[in-house]
Amino acid sequence: MRITHVSALAAVFLTLGTASAAAEPNPADTPRQAIARAYLDALVSHDASAVPFAPDATRVEVGFQTGFSGPQLTADLEHGLQYRVIQGYRELTMTESGDTVTTTYLLDTGIAGHRLTTVEIVETFVIPDNEIQTIEATITPVL
Repeated sequence: MRITHVSALAAVFLTLGTASAAAEPNPADTPRQAIARAYLDALVSHDASAVPFAPDATRVEVGFQTGFSGPQLTADLEHGLQYRVIQGYRELTMTESGDTVTTTYLLDTGIAGHRLTTVEIVETFVIPDNEIQTIEATITPVL
């Protein structure tokens, strides 16, 4: 019986948690900024086809490694339940220094169009050779 409840909850996230709000591509973005923006758009769209990850790419979120390879990060963006509650991001700023792009933005989460929470995320992308090699993210609740 419990498995049925978990499956039903997963179905709710998959069908109701999908979101639509993401920033439009910005022609003023540098090539590395465009790659970082493609990642952010994939958080919302669940389509990672435009996100170039290095095969051995990694992601660290709040000190915990959550990404171990490019293929795993791609699969997570496209199918991970943890991303299904993302409704959109806003107030994006980006800075770039060498191979590093740092993004700061607000991320809204919710279910069926009802916002649950907003967090501020700072993500640092290391993007040598036009592929994301590493992502480090910090998350701060917005009150």
